[in-house]
Amino acid sequence: MSGTDKPIGYWLKHLHNLIEEQFDATLGDLGLDRRQWQILNVLSSAPRSRSEIEQALAPFWPDGVPALGAALNGPDGLVRRGWVGHDGEALTLMEAGRSAHRTVAERVGETRRLLLRGLSPEQYVETVRILSVMAGNLESTLGSPTASGNQN
Repeated sequence: MSGTDKPIGYWLKHLHNLIEEQFDATLGDLGLDRRQWQILNVLSSAPRSRSEIEQALAPFWPDGVPALGAALNGPDGLVRRGWVGHDGEALTLMEAGRSAHRTVAERVGETRRLLLRGLSPEQYVETVRILSVMAGNLESTLGSPTASGNQN
């Protein structure tokens, strides 16, 4: 079977696995994983409650339920590193977290450029549009809402 003969499900799953593997390679030496990056990225624009972070990240977690506890408070957690602080319900980036976010954002940008190499901005937009339409087609049949947002 050539690449174009393989079904879309193959390519979606294969690409997803490769993205996960590349994020591990991109962030591994920092002792950071993709989910922790996503938390940093969500917090980079403003403090958020746990429920706001969970809602923003649910589409990206394997079972749809973000396990923030370990990502924040585990041995390599963002709170333990001093990158994220909390004031009651709100979680916020500390200065060390802002610095780490800048470093990690640069690396993630390199990963995104690698992923999109050979594609025009228009091709990327059209690919996302097509996938969105396909998802919407199935969601309307299954009765689930369209997921939105991207925290790679």
